[in-house]
Amino acid sequence: MRATVNVGGGDDESPLSLAEQAYRAIRDMLVMLDIRPGMPIKEDHLAASLDMGRTPVREALKRLEGERLVVAYPRRGTFATDVNITDLAHISEVRQQLEPVAAAKAALRATPADRIALGELGAELAPERISTLPPEQLMRLDLRVHRALYAATGNPYLEDTLVRYDNLATRIWCLFVDRLPGMAGHVGEHGPLLRAVVDGEEEQAARLAAEHVAGFEREVRALL
Repeated sequence: MRATVNVGGGDDESPLSLAEQAYRAIRDMLVMLDIRPGMPIKEDHLAASLDMGRTPVREALKRLEGERLVVAYPRRGTFATDVNITDLAHISEVRQQLEPVAAAKAALRATPADRIALGELGAELAPERISTLPPEQLMRLDLRVHRALYAATGNPYLEDTLVRYDNLATRIWCLFVDRLPGMAGHVGEHGPLLRAVVDGEEEQAARLAAEHVAGFEREVRALL
C-alpha cells in the first residue's frame, strides 16, 4: 500500500517539493508509530512506498534526525528513535510554557480564514462525532487541531518548535492509546479551546491550553 502525505491541519497548502512530501509522510509514520520505535529504516523501501526516488527520502531523514524522530549510526544505518517515558517530563516542561503562549497568540492573530478553519475543526470535535472514532483517527484529529492552532499564531518559529514537541508527545501518547478509555474526552477538550481562539479570548485560550497539557501528562503517568 502506498503511503499518503498529510497536508492538512496547519501545513502550507502550496505545492510541495518531493523532499517536503517525503518529510511529511515519514514524519507522520514515525509520530503515529506506523514505523515502530527502534525499527531500522530502509531508504529504498520508503522510497518505493512513497513512489519517489531515494534522494528526497534521504533529505527527509536528515531533517527528521534533527527533530529526534530518527537516529543514524555509522555503519549500522538509520533507526526510528526509541520512545522513552523518562522524556515525558522534559517534553511537558516545554509544552506547559509554550502551548498557552501559542493559544493566546492564535486568539489574537488568527486571520479570518484561520478562524473559519478552526471553527470547522471544532465542529468535528462534537461528542457525538468523536465518541465512536477509533483511537488512530482520534490521534490524527488531535494532530490536526494542534498543527492548525500553531499555524494560526502567525509565528513560524513558535509553530515549528511546538510541532516538534507535539510530535514527540504524540509518540508517547500512541504507546498508551489502547489503555486510555477517556481518549475521546481528551481530544474533545480542544472544542472549548478552539472556541476561545475563534472568539479572540486570549486569557481563556491560554488557560485551557495549559490545562490540556497538564492533563496529558497526568493521564500518562497514571498508567505507569
